[in-house]
Amino acid sequence: MLARIIQRQSNRRLSRNKTHTNTRFIATKTWSKVKLGPVDAILGLNVAFNQDPNPKKVNLGVGAYRTNEGKPFVLECVREAESAIFKGKNNHEYSGIGGTEKFCDLSRELVFGPDPDLNVATVQTISGTGALRVAGEFLRKYVDHKDIYVSDPTWGNHIPIFRDSGFNVKTYRYYDGDGGLDFEGMIEDLEEMPENSIVLLHACAHNPTGIDPTKEQWNRLSSLFDVKKHIPFFDSAYQGFATGNLENDAYSIRRFVNDGHRPIVTQSYAKNMGLYGERVGALHIVARDAMELNALDSQLKINIRPMYSNPPIHGARLVTEVLSNPELKKLWLSEIVEMSDRIQHCRHRLVGGLKNAGSTKDWGHITNQIGMFCYTGLSMEQVDTLVNNYSIYLTKDGRISIAGINDDNVDYVATAIHEASLIEN
Repeated sequence: MLARIIQRQSNRRLSRNKTHTNTRFIATKTWSKVKLGPVDAILGLNVAFNQDPNPKKVNLGVGAYRTNEGKPFVLECVREAESAIFKGKNNHEYSGIGGTEKFCDLSRELVFGPDPDLNVATVQTISGTGALRVAGEFLRKYVDHKDIYVSDPTWGNHIPIFRDSGFNVKTYRYYDGDGGLDFEGMIEDLEEMPENSIVLLHACAHNPTGIDPTKEQWNRLSSLFDVKKHIPFFDSAYQGFATGNLENDAYSIRRFVNDGHRPIVTQSYAKNMGLYGERVGALHIVARDAMELNALDSQLKINIRPMYSNPPIHGARLVTEVLSNPELKKLWLSEIVEMSDRIQHCRHRLVGGLKNAGSTKDWGHITNQIGMFCYTGLSMEQVDTLVNNYSIYLTKDGRISIAGINDDNVDYVATAIHEASLIEN
């Protein structure tokens, strides 16, 4: 059904275009080689969901936090920051190529902690996606390896970002196929990689699995990276959102830094401040000393200038206001806990609903995983059943956004997942 809905939309668009063909244009084949591209997997779910007339439909595909009423959640700290910014009567001049110094300082401290002796080159970026792409361009110029290793599975956008940056994207083992982490497989793959390999790690709340290494496992990974001289590249999209604690969620990064590594870190404020549409994030590279920091900073800005010149200012002002105002920061921290707690509550409600629906399967991985997403273990056929028979929308790999579950739909979702799970693979 999902494919049919998307195809119908495409056909309507093509039909409109044929109807409005402008006869003034010269009959050339300038764009004749441009083919219709595939619909984005996540955005395609949104299209299908919006067109579905079923009153019980549920969208578990999009990675955006929702309230228990299923509504977008604007944090109160952000509303108050917006009010303060409005009263400040700020201008709309360009920001610097790397963003404002205060934003960069605050973002850096959030990731690495208050360490005045740490040398870190930091630039504001167009959220985490922009940070990843800037980092990709930088690595392509300054690292000899043409391969980058990502977890299997990883966030779907990682692959095209690094492929379009000129890398061969390879994988290392991560998910064990049974709701957990294949840590020993991950270790084996890291050991077999060439020295100085670029390895992308999820700092916390792994997307899509929701499975993170333990602190002891992070310690072991740091030691292995030291032996192999691998380049650690952390994608930090969920700090604070995973466990409700900023320090806990930064453990992996800070451990690697304390052990002497100089990682690359991409940072996003989409999830933990709810600033999805503001597109505000940062890119950090830990330097050996002040001289190396200045060199890194200059080259990052040289990369950014022809890409998008400089970052937008409103989202950065919101982040700066929240992080620099003690009362607003305190409020933010409480709202992070509120969001994280609701996610955990929804995980437990879903498992309880599955049991009440009669399921005898072990669904413990749902509550063991953390963050916004859950890797259900459902097959593609079972996912199709949920979409076509129950109007429950999720990605083909069985990933669901826990934030899409609420008190009104949890029993319906649980019953549907139970019945779909009975289908033999």
